[in-house]
Amino acid sequence: MKYLSGITLVSFLAASLSGAALPKNQAYGEYVEARTADVYTGPCFANGEVGFGGDMAVLGWKVQKGNWQGVTLDGLSVVAAIRASHTLGDPTRTAYPVKSILIVDERAGLEQRQALKSFAQRLAGDLLQDIVRVEYRPIDFKFDNDNVHSMKALVTAGELARIQTRAIGEGDHICHNEDVYYSPLTKLDHAMPAVASAHTFRGTGLNANWSSPDKRSAFVGTFNFQE
Repeated sequence: MKYLSGITLVSFLAASLSGAALPKNQAYGEYVEARTADVYTGPCFANGEVGFGGDMAVLGWKVQKGNWQGVTLDGLSVVAAIRASHTLGDPTRTAYPVKSILIVDERAGLEQRQALKSFAQRLAGDLLQDIVRVEYRPIDFKFDNDNVHSMKALVTAGELARIQTRAIGEGDHICHNEDVYYSPLTKLDHAMPAVASAHTFRGTGLNANWSSPDKRSAFVGTFNFQE
């Protein structure tokens, strides 16, 4: 019988402990959201919209590289359409209950579909607590990586949802006291507000379809999550 020396045993235990400490879930990639109310605005516009808009939104994640619940998600995407009971992000009143539709990348296998659902629920929290319908569609994420300041992104989830964004320009400053009035709806590593030149949802399950273009209602960002 062979015995491990003291040094070898310590090394073995350290390696085992190191392996045990590796995060179970980790993923990084790109994110886009758009709402039916401006997120980059002044108090006058925000006060005019609260209670009347901003209760609907589309959120999308593209995993560049990641593992979730032991499943590889590299290159896959997931999109959610949500309808809240009040303006999302209003600090004076809750937006809950919130109902949602989840649109999962149709390229994903069975285990990947379950992992993408878990991933989206973990990052979006209670916003995806009540998923009333799950759809499987081709999802396409396009980002203008040649110019990081362009804020140009295009997300399509089959015929169900679409977001197209551009950078906020001087002509988008109406009150000239605009700022980021609402924070992104999910956990992000970095985010910038943008104009949603297109923002649509056409599906069943939320008792609402919408089109809310040409609003300062979008965020384009990145996520880097691990636990």
